[in-house]
Amino acid sequence: MSDHPVLELRDVSKVYTIKQGLFGKPKPLRALNDVSLKLARGEVLGLVGESGCGKSTLAKILLGLEQPTTGQVLVDGQALSGQDRIALSRRIQPIFQDPYSSLNPRKSIEDIVTLPLRVHGIGDHASRDRDLRRMLDIVGLPARVARSYPSQMSGGQRQRVAIARALIMKPEIVICDEPTSALDVSVQSQILNLLADLREELGLTYLFISHNLAVVEHLATRVAVMYLGRIVEEADVATLFENARHPYSTALLQSVLTPDPGMGVPDTQLGAAYPNPISPPSGCAFHPRCGRVMPHCATIAPRPVPTSDGHVECHLYDAEPAHAV
Repeated sequence: MSDHPVLELRDVSKVYTIKQGLFGKPKPLRALNDVSLKLARGEVLGLVGESGCGKSTLAKILLGLEQPTTGQVLVDGQALSGQDRIALSRRIQPIFQDPYSSLNPRKSIEDIVTLPLRVHGIGDHASRDRDLRRMLDIVGLPARVARSYPSQMSGGQRQRVAIARALIMKPEIVICDEPTSALDVSVQSQILNLLADLREELGLTYLFISHNLAVVEHLATRVAVMYLGRIVEEADVATLFENARHPYSTALLQSVLTPDPGMGVPDTQLGAAYPNPISPPSGCAFHPRCGRVMPHCATIAPRPVPTSDGHVECHLYDAEPAHAV
């Protein structure tokens, strides 16, 4: 795996204007707040956090579906905004969350999987048919399903079709946005194993977005934890799962269900209320829910503190909190 980042975000922010009520004044909603990430070629970066923290917004920006308000996205050192959208789609492809809604029910599997080839004008009918059969075989589907429709397939089969559609262009980077959350648990493991095998076989690089830490632990090589539009901790997967530094990361790990029925539902101590992103807390955004809060956490925003394998954004690890920004 190369240390050169194939994908990089530099201080990316995304601000939406939200109007509250008929006569309410528009207010800014900061979905992403100066996010910086590097994705090395061949690795799997797991992006985790609660719903509403900004994970899907980040995915849309990487796919060119949204433009950042400020900051830069770079692919192999070149700004994403300056690259041709058609050419870029050959290098970056998505696998979406719900295979029931991401596949056109009126199109056959053949039409769905070969659509990218037709859009890009690649090959003739015979070569596309060969590519289709090869890709169906790679994702573990028989050639006969080419004439089927999504309604005739199970959830796991549909997600395999979605994977085949994403990979038929031979992309370098795949953005996986909760690709197993809509599937039965028994099917999830099959899809995860397939994604792991395809990474090795095709030399893929994944950004794997999920709220399921067990899934991320299985597939990822590195983890970034997002809270209210910020990356609050980044570390190798082994480090984060064995010795999480940020109190929010620790709370997420404590929320993972265990197979032991006697353990009951875990209490994360986070409470039920997620902070309002239109009116975020002052200082450290996590301080109202933090079990290790200190007085200055309410007034001073923490800065990223470098660690041996990433960074953590918390006053607990900052020797000079008064200088945090």
